[in-house]
Amino acid sequence: MKTIDELLAEGVAGKRVFVRADLNVPLDGTTITDDGRIRAVLPTVKALAEAGARVVVASHLGRPKGAPDPAFSLAPAAARLGELLGADVAFATDTVGESATATVAGLADGQVTVIENLRFNAGETSKDDAERGAFADRLAALADVYVGDGFGAVHRKHASVFDLPARLPHYAGYLIATEVGVLKKLTDDVQRPYVVALGGAKVSDKLAVIDELLGKADRILIGGGMAYTFLKAKGYEVGASLLQEDQIPAVLEYIERAEKTGVELVLPVDAVVAPGFPDLKTKVPAGATTVAADAIPADRMGLDIGPESNKLYASKITDAATVFWNGPMGVFEHPEFAEGTKAVAQALLDSQAFTVVGGGDSAAAVRILGFDENAFGHISTGGGASLEYLEGKTLPGLAALED
Repeated sequence: MKTIDELLAEGVAGKRVFVRADLNVPLDGTTITDDGRIRAVLPTVKALAEAGARVVVASHLGRPKGAPDPAFSLAPAAARLGELLGADVAFATDTVGESATATVAGLADGQVTVIENLRFNAGETSKDDAERGAFADRLAALADVYVGDGFGAVHRKHASVFDLPARLPHYAGYLIATEVGVLKKLTDDVQRPYVVALGGAKVSDKLAVIDELLGKADRILIGGGMAYTFLKAKGYEVGASLLQEDQIPAVLEYIERAEKTGVELVLPVDAVVAPGFPDLKTKVPAGATTVAADAIPADRMGLDIGPESNKLYASKITDAATVFWNGPMGVFEHPEFAEGTKAVAQALLDSQAFTVVGGGDSAAAVRILGFDENAFGHISTGGGASLEYLEGKTLPGLAALED
């Protein structure tokens, strides 16, 4: 995999460099609520611009259905990128149409533009190779060189991620190089004890990574909504908590495998419950109480791990040499159900371990709850991509850069 440093050494002045970034930021209307992914691509964009490249930044945002949708415009992300760069960033109001063509043609050396949401074109996500390829051909016409730096999208076989690199000289940006280096420390060169903390809503989203980690991790801590399927598998009443009953057989198998292989599978010993899901906008009190994990009332919903679980999970992280955390322990957006996520984050900071926060909601929680993100070993920009890498899958976007 060639890197951006090699490209810079070859010289980029005057060249049109297509940077596939991940600007898929959360929006409240047109207001960006977390600009972490924009800041993550800054080193690559800045280095190229300073070297005189004409930088064309492209990304997806959300899930528009292959057609323009103002709710998913990248205009706010382009504006924020300009603020962070301290320079004007042009914005093309389409992907490969007249605006994109004219905007790119108008770039001077060292200037940057962002083109509109790639998913406004059905060819970006098409499962048809020809349709995807046709869109990639039109994107390739905008550039001389390709730099892949959108780690959050490398697990997708999309035109800008998989097909476009085959049409241009291609290099890995700083973010992707960093992400891959970190993930190798979680797979090929692991320092032990190796502790994994997994949360989030659905156990089905994490089964494959649990399957893989049962042969690699020393301890796996389970929290979030997915914990209630594990508790149900042990025969506990989980009330109105999130439950995937169809996953119980797989969960039972993993519990048995953990016992046989000596992997410590740690489940909550208590839970913070409420009559229903809380209002995350007003954050009004939801009537939270704490109960033992095996005594959740039938009319209550588990929304966070409890205080005893917080202590237990922190104790399991204390002596770790490597920690990977993916998924919040509860509904951290509401103050009554944020303590479990805070406890795990603080335990990572208090440990001497190499700590990796695995993207998605975990990364957002770190920032929203006020932690210094620079105090962690690494905060990934791609939750799904990180998990699929740890599952041992071939990621299309990385494979395309390696060719």
